[in-house]
Amino acid sequence: QVQLVESGGGLVQAGGSLRLSCTASSNTLRDYVMGWFRQAPGKEREFVAGINQKGDSTYATSVKGRFTISRDNAKSTLYLQMNSLEPEDTAVYICAIDRRYTQTVVTDLYQYDYWGQGTQVTVSS
Repeated sequence: QVQLVESGGGLVQAGGSLRLSCTASSNTLRDYVMGWFRQAPGKEREFVAGINQKGDSTYATSVKGRFTISRDNAKSTLYLQMNSLEPEDTAVYICAIDRRYTQTVVTDLYQYDYWGQGTQVTVSS
């Protein structure tokens, strides 16, 4: 059983930056596609960004050019650098692992089978 723990969330003004981290309990992180999702109150969980084993990344249109996903396999840690934050980015941010035998990042949350508890990001206007 892999455990994921997110950190780095907080309150920031619009235009500011935050860096989220997601640390895995397993050292096999390098074998899997990983992703960041977010869920705002009253809304469905949505894909934010994903990265495969080679470091190729995919982004939701709403964050492209502002967010950067990266991974450090030696530290079993996934990152999300968020710049130019907007009030619409306010949500709980959750990392996840796709343990299927694939190198393709998918946006479908049902393909991800291990999830963290999330970290709250609040952007004030």
